[in-house]
Amino acid sequence: MTDLAPQQHLRDRLSAHLEVLYPKLEKAALLDDIIALMALDQRCFMPEAHKNLWDESDTLVITYGDSILRDGEWPLHTLHDFLRRELRGLISGVHILPFYPYSSDDGFSVINYVEVNPSLGDWKDISAIARDFDLMADLVINHCSSRSLWFENFKQRRDPGMDYFVEVDPAVDLSEVVRPRTSPLLNEVQTLDGKRHVWCTFSHDQVDLNFQNPKVLLEFVKIIRYYLDMGVKIFRLDAVAFLWKIPGTTSLNLEQTHEAVRLVRTLIEHAVPDAIIITETNIPLRENLAYFGNANEAHLVYNFSLPPLLINTMVSGSCKALKTWMMGMPAAQDGTTYFNFIASHDGIGLRPAEGLLDDADINQLVALMQKSGGKVSWRALANGENRPYEINISLYDAMRRHLHASNENDGEDGFQEQRFICAHALMLAVQGVPAFYIHSLLATENDENRVLHTSHNRSINRHQWAADDLESQLETNSHHARIFNVLKALIALRSAQAAFHPNAAQYPLHLGDKVFGIRRESHSSGAAIVAIYNISAEPQEILLADLNLDESAQWLDITSDNRSVRGQASLVLAPYAYRWLRRDDGLDAG
Repeated sequence: MTDLAPQQHLRDRLSAHLEVLYPKLEKAALLDDIIALMALDQRCFMPEAHKNLWDESDTLVITYGDSILRDGEWPLHTLHDFLRRELRGLISGVHILPFYPYSSDDGFSVINYVEVNPSLGDWKDISAIARDFDLMADLVINHCSSRSLWFENFKQRRDPGMDYFVEVDPAVDLSEVVRPRTSPLLNEVQTLDGKRHVWCTFSHDQVDLNFQNPKVLLEFVKIIRYYLDMGVKIFRLDAVAFLWKIPGTTSLNLEQTHEAVRLVRTLIEHAVPDAIIITETNIPLRENLAYFGNANEAHLVYNFSLPPLLINTMVSGSCKALKTWMMGMPAAQDGTTYFNFIASHDGIGLRPAEGLLDDADINQLVALMQKSGGKVSWRALANGENRPYEINISLYDAMRRHLHASNENDGEDGFQEQRFICAHALMLAVQGVPAFYIHSLLATENDENRVLHTSHNRSINRHQWAADDLESQLETNSHHARIFNVLKALIALRSAQAAFHPNAAQYPLHLGDKVFGIRRESHSSGAAIVAIYNISAEPQEILLADLNLDESAQWLDITSDNRSVRGQASLVLAPYAYRWLRRDDGLDAG
């Protein structure tokens, strides 16, 4: 029999959410419908506030279901085999990017939310992966495909779907709406009732859903319950910042959007207490951090400022901007933390660098990435101008050139591999849960042929490996194998250090612009690590006195066979070398 306390707690919280979202609606029946669709009338848990659902052993891989292909085998089988063979015991979770039937945008124009794309496999394959790894899946909540049944019904003026989309008179002033694209916001479509204009934030094939209609909310409640039953543990709320639309406003990060995230959080944590919500909000830093709420919205937020700042650090040889940003980053409350990454299936977002890098730095970075084969995607401003929105490039090629290398070498200085590894070693050490895009883990180059084939810039970093070719590369001394093996060793090393818990304290060090340093310290055990990085193309000497190491303890270089640094006056780091120094005071590492 269900305990009354969690049930009443659930009803009280849901009532508060619904009052914000639908103040004029009679909510009793809607509340009952939501609880029934989530099966919370059958089993309901009391969530524990400020509980960390992760530790230092957690690392994720981000991949498409068909990033690795083998003739005669379902791609999800191939992916699962690769994960088990190469990464079991190293990674805790896998984010499989949209694996549903879709019409465009490599999965993010969803045709059917509760089917698996038959070209990948089926739900049994998804659930099999979920049994071996924490499964992260996309809840593409802002929009669906123009070829979905819902939108076909919208055009035919029948349910379900007739009133599921945002319609706006084109005469209405929408100039305040913040756009991530340059395409027209409204798309004219022919319906049985004549022409209608629907809101399309991203593309005309991705039609925005109308959450002011509670029937849309109920559809997604059913979808969430189904994903939980199929083994999904981590829900990535895609493009959620654009969810609620009000003409005359930016229609970005509105209070109703935050309330909708809180509602989803309430449902998920009462259904499965260790399930996690992560918000995908590629927006400036302060707005992004707001999705933590008061530890009652996202468990994790994407650390979107990290990729452009870290890449700029590595190619400029100055960590000034990165250090300044990190000094201002608030420590995440227990029960929340950052989701750290350097590269993803999208590009290097530039909006999160606004206010952190000046326009000259951004323009210089964009020009260097273009020189290395990168593409630029643009967004439209209210004044009619276009501004760089993201850089599309593989991370390995992003590290090909250095801004201050001699012009004779066109910026190439022979340190591409070292820069690439150093960037990941830095990412692994900062506060939060680390995630590796599969093509970063494998150091995949730009796929220019795929761009030509799809005519989409983002395809440059969405390569599909033939499994036999990949296995051959990993068995040789290729840069793919060298980097893959180094990164696996770093992941294993990190997972044994309590000081690298995602919520362990973090203190930036002041070692000049060419050496980046942080100190991490566990709240529970007191375990401490000082991580230092030469982010320049010249050797750098670091005085140990400048690191303020506790003299009463011995400090071991765990990136170099646990050698003690006691008695040394300084450390000399080769270009792009790094050291993790762990305090050895009798405490266990983990």
